[in-house]
Amino acid sequence: MTLLNKTAVELQSLLHNRELTVKELTEESFARIAKLDESVQAFLSTNEAEALAQAEALDQQPLEGRGPLFGLPIGLKDNIVTKGITTTGASKMLANFVPVYDATVVEKLKEAGMVIVGKLNMDEFAMGSTTETSAFKKTYNPWNLDHVPGGSSGGSAAAVAAGEVPFALGSDTGGSVRQPAAFCGVVGMKPTYGRVSRFGLIAYASSLDQVGTITQNVEDNAMLLQAIAGLDPKDSMTSPQEVPDYKAALTGDVKGLKIGVPKEYLGEGVSDEVKKAVQEALQTLESLGAEWEEISLPHLHYAAEAYYVIATSEATSNLARFDGIRYGYSAEGVHDLDELYARSRAEGFGREVKKRILFGTYALGAEHHKDVFVKAQKVRTLIAQDFAQAFEKYDVIIGPSSATTAYKIGETNKDPLALYANDVLTVPVNLAGVPAISVPCGFADGLPVGLQIIGKHFDEATLYKVAHAFEQATDFHTQTPAIREGK
Repeated sequence: MTLLNKTAVELQSLLHNRELTVKELTEESFARIAKLDESVQAFLSTNEAEALAQAEALDQQPLEGRGPLFGLPIGLKDNIVTKGITTTGASKMLANFVPVYDATVVEKLKEAGMVIVGKLNMDEFAMGSTTETSAFKKTYNPWNLDHVPGGSSGGSAAAVAAGEVPFALGSDTGGSVRQPAAFCGVVGMKPTYGRVSRFGLIAYASSLDQVGTITQNVEDNAMLLQAIAGLDPKDSMTSPQEVPDYKAALTGDVKGLKIGVPKEYLGEGVSDEVKKAVQEALQTLESLGAEWEEISLPHLHYAAEAYYVIATSEATSNLARFDGIRYGYSAEGVHDLDELYARSRAEGFGREVKKRILFGTYALGAEHHKDVFVKAQKVRTLIAQDFAQAFEKYDVIIGPSSATTAYKIGETNKDPLALYANDVLTVPVNLAGVPAISVPCGFADGLPVGLQIIGKHFDEATLYKVAHAFEQATDFHTQTPAIREGK
């Protein structure tokens, strides 16, 4: 068992008792990366010299005043801007981009005393669900290297599952934290829209994007969200609503909790193994005193279409800044401005990104705007209303995080029905702006299954309470991939 198998509380105890130094813990993380990442391919870059220097400085700080995450290593999805560290968005377009400022979440991590060890692979500009659209490499699922880790935060989930880092940040636009967390058997939280600042997050779809947290267990996740949540003057969409003590919510008491289980979440396209694992999870929660019943969220069937119209439309606008002039990739040997624009974008963007830009441009066109984009926004409102009505009666909504276990590399499009079901499971949460967490709830053919728990706006505390109660009643979170233990 390595140091990085321990919880944040256990690591803090070792640090506080001077049985471990921050530098030793940081060195352990880099040793794990050196040992495993040739197989997993989670990291795009590491920050070893600077991280070790930071660790040495942290070791000189007095024990008094150290927070719960002090000195602990973390990896960041490579669409989160980091001062002085290359931030690529896994795109050729930003292959050499070195920011001159930190994202707000990075500033908060540094204030908490966390050590940033490197940047993690992802689908290019967060567009994808397998981490196969990265311009630089594919990431592999630590549970089975023939399978994808999910996406777009696949590098973040894989790094935590492999034990390279105990913490990672990702981003979730339509399930991109929850789905890879499910595929890799770790905990992934997508907070309420506006709970965490997006300043310094390379935008995909601004009204849907949210920075999320990926950890080995629920308690660590609660502490990580605590560190990065809150109002930010640099992001006008962040909420002034007070951030509660998430760790205090981990009481284990779910007696009388009311759970709604949408029939749409266990319908066609969801595998029998996933359904079985979710149903058994509901029975576990029932044994702890919770109550559940089947409900319907009638407009979920339109969620995928609405999501892709809105997301690609916003992406078209957000990616317009990459023009080959101000920063990013610039084509050589051009003869005029039009050729510079065309070639820089054609050569700098990958196939999936260009496809989504084209679709977004179509949806925003004057002849299609009313019939496509405006209708999608109306559907979004209906979906939000479905959730609001359900939450008048139920404390949480539960279903699978993904319709299947992790796909094999290169077989993403093998089952269109499962892909559609995956969208129905994850994208409505982003359209409605509500929080959701994925926790491990079983295995099928040696691959993890994730349970998705969805809550009311700014009620992450209840999600943590339910997730923690379930986690403590089961042992799925204690199981780790063989590669992690050197087998």
